[in-house]
Amino acid sequence: MTAATDIDRTLTAPVRKTPMGTFDLVFRNASLVAALFVLVLLAGIMVSMVVGGWPAFREFGLGFLTSSVWDTQNEQYGAWPAIVGTLSTALIALVVGVPLSLGIAVFLTQLAPPWFKQPVSTAIELLAAVPSIIYGMWGLFVFVPLFAAYVQIPLSNLVEGMPVVGTILYSRSPSGLGILTAGIILAFMIIPFIASITRDMLDQIPSVLRESAYGIGATTWEVVRHVLVPQAGVSIIGAVMLGLGRALGETMAVTFVVGNANRLSSSVMDPGSTIASRIANEFNEALGLQLNALIALGCILFFVTFVVLVIARLLVARVKRY
Repeated sequence: MTAATDIDRTLTAPVRKTPMGTFDLVFRNASLVAALFVLVLLAGIMVSMVVGGWPAFREFGLGFLTSSVWDTQNEQYGAWPAIVGTLSTALIALVVGVPLSLGIAVFLTQLAPPWFKQPVSTAIELLAAVPSIIYGMWGLFVFVPLFAAYVQIPLSNLVEGMPVVGTILYSRSPSGLGILTAGIILAFMIIPFIASITRDMLDQIPSVLRESAYGIGATTWEVVRHVLVPQAGVSIIGAVMLGLGRALGETMAVTFVVGNANRLSSSVMDPGSTIASRIANEFNEALGLQLNALIALGCILFFVTFVVLVIARLLVARVKRY
């Protein structure tokens, strides 16, 4: 009877909450400070960019986004050629880099023999560690002359006079520098990131799914198309957006090979400029309204990157629903 009474008292007694230890309190507050630091840093960057670029937006209004004039003598500045160059090089980089990256990832996870898989994986990781300026120097001194001699000149001779293709691919001065060259160099730079992330995600898919598909007679292509890609779809989108983010903001490699021309051309073979290359070329000597215009270009690049992030989030959410 006494034992039963003691058990009842134990069950009905109020539970005492032990105070949080000092270490746990410090750890929690330190984590909160770290999270707030990111928000404060982001807000500080946004505010400084808007304040620095506001004189240019106030002076030119929306015309700053649509104008193609960049005249430092008459203090007239327009961002349209740099915006088009940035988006064009990034799009070319994705068109060239994403299929190659997915092919590398599928080959390493599904088709490569063990003795060949490790060297290729190591090479991909080494490419990711190469500084961007090395890509730029290699592109300028090695890739550009070869591209001019074996691609630009023969292709320009072939498409000259054609209605649409000739406008896009004809080069008036086949020096090897241009929007297409910059896009190809950017593709080489984003391939290691997209390929590495996609490879890791494909490796984490349970082998029972692949074995079941092979067991019912599926081919390797059907396994990749209907099993692996749907399972790793969210991660692949994230990897592509990571590569796109680097392509949009890349500076030195693009500055070496894009040609840095302050004009808008209908041909991807002609020299052009990007937002990052324009800032890199002129920021050191910019004063007054020119400096404000360059900071305004940085604001535009920041906004474009933010839009890309939002689109990535929406795509990921949509893939998760399906």
